[in-house]
Amino acid sequence: MSLFSKFSRLWNTVRFLKPVQFYYRFKYSVWKTNSIPVYGLRHVSANKLKFIPFPVLSVLYKNSTFKFLNIEKEFSEIDWEYPDYGRLWTYNLNYFEFLNQEGMNREEGIRLIKDFEKSSRYNHTAWEPYPLSLRIINWVRFFISNKIDNRDFNTSLFSQITALSGKLEYHLLANHLLENGFALLFGAYYFNNDFFYRKACHILIPQLREQVLSDGAHFELSPMYHCIMLGRVLDCYNLVSQNALFNQELESFLKKKAGMMLGWLEKIVFKNGDIPLINDAAFGIALTYRQLKEYAGCLDIYPDIDIQLKESGYRKFMTEKMELLADVGSIGPDYQPGHAHADTFNFVLYLNERPIIVDTGTSTYEVNEVRFYERSTAAHNTVVVAGKNSSEVWGGHRVARRARVKIAKDSPDWIIANHSGYDYLGDHHNRSFKRLNDSFIIEDCTNGEACAYLHFAPEEEIELVGNGIKGKDFRIVFEGAQNITTDKKWHASEFNKRIQNNVVCIQFDQKLLTCIQAL
Repeated sequence: MSLFSKFSRLWNTVRFLKPVQFYYRFKYSVWKTNSIPVYGLRHVSANKLKFIPFPVLSVLYKNSTFKFLNIEKEFSEIDWEYPDYGRLWTYNLNYFEFLNQEGMNREEGIRLIKDFEKSSRYNHTAWEPYPLSLRIINWVRFFISNKIDNRDFNTSLFSQITALSGKLEYHLLANHLLENGFALLFGAYYFNNDFFYRKACHILIPQLREQVLSDGAHFELSPMYHCIMLGRVLDCYNLVSQNALFNQELESFLKKKAGMMLGWLEKIVFKNGDIPLINDAAFGIALTYRQLKEYAGCLDIYPDIDIQLKESGYRKFMTEKMELLADVGSIGPDYQPGHAHADTFNFVLYLNERPIIVDTGTSTYEVNEVRFYERSTAAHNTVVVAGKNSSEVWGGHRVARRARVKIAKDSPDWIIANHSGYDYLGDHHNRSFKRLNDSFIIEDCTNGEACAYLHFAPEEEIELVGNGIKGKDFRIVFEGAQNITTDKKWHASEFNKRIQNNVVCIQFDQKLLTCIQAL
């Protein structure tokens, strides 16, 4: 890459950042701290906090073995900064979510906390604000669930919350800053601390107003992160509604946001409960739709019935047997598109409650060729022009040049849109999705030659027949295809879990019609 290209990529990445992000990036680069001294500790006994039982998490730890992201590691002596499986695995180790897993007993949880405390002062990962935030929440949940009132633990926890309050992630914003706010709120209630409470409100109220879109979606547009954020909002509502501390201005606010978020989630999940695996979404990380809906019901929170998919850019089309989830939105948010892919006009198709056409998915956040491919346009069910990505994704979580979407028609059965991702090549991509009786019709238009990709679920056996594809209970017919080829790639429904699948490339010139029918 030339020096000019590098400068252009950098400029098109940073020019969307907010001034506050520049300020805090500079501030944290010159001022680093791993802890802050503890002053004025006010202790509130854990058993004085009331709550409706939190959802039980899946098993992450058993018999000295931790399992995160489908990778297991047995320790004779725990290395809390174990580096061999990548940064995200080490982060998970420091989240302490295993404290609240199914079957975790009180004594083992206490032992793990004591082990962590022995080396925490020298553990750099432990004091990074994101794992720090999640650990604070998980410790508080564990302490109040098990009625643990330990002076040493509380002193450590107070120190961690105080440290977090001094290095909030304003340089990143988005879900990271929300997690900081959630952690401060948990700390405020656990210690009855007005300073933590005011800090939490200062983050949560404006950030949730911005980050929860008018159609209920979390603005990073990843169904997995949406579920994570919804779970946090429910946890915070649980804490606020069950305990009469402070002035309670958050209670109705959190309940409304949770209802909106649950309403959006209900609109995009498939009939079998699956979330679409798009924009860094994977199974096995967040609570499922059914778990979230059940938990919300226990809190007397229900989906907002007035929610209609719009601002998030997702649209759902359904026939008697088929469900199609289309992405006709722009990359967002502009100042933090870390979980975005170059997937404009991507779609996912389910038939008879099973996946047929799938996104490649996300198996890693490591900066490597796998990550680059999984974020590329060719890894999604959309059109590639001149072998280029529709948006310039790079690194692990960065985006430079971005495709902008304009919607020309938007009705319950038909949407037409175009994007600017190939304007720099003198080309364009228009795509429409239409439900016609029991079929879906997709029309693609470009200025010249292009390739439309379809990625099939690993379990699906397909056959090229004439001008189309045949499966066991579906067929896809193309009009305008010049050449149809198949390749072997992979589908990642979970982190570090890649299963071989069939990918079809349909080459066309200017116009392609795709008709999908259930048999």
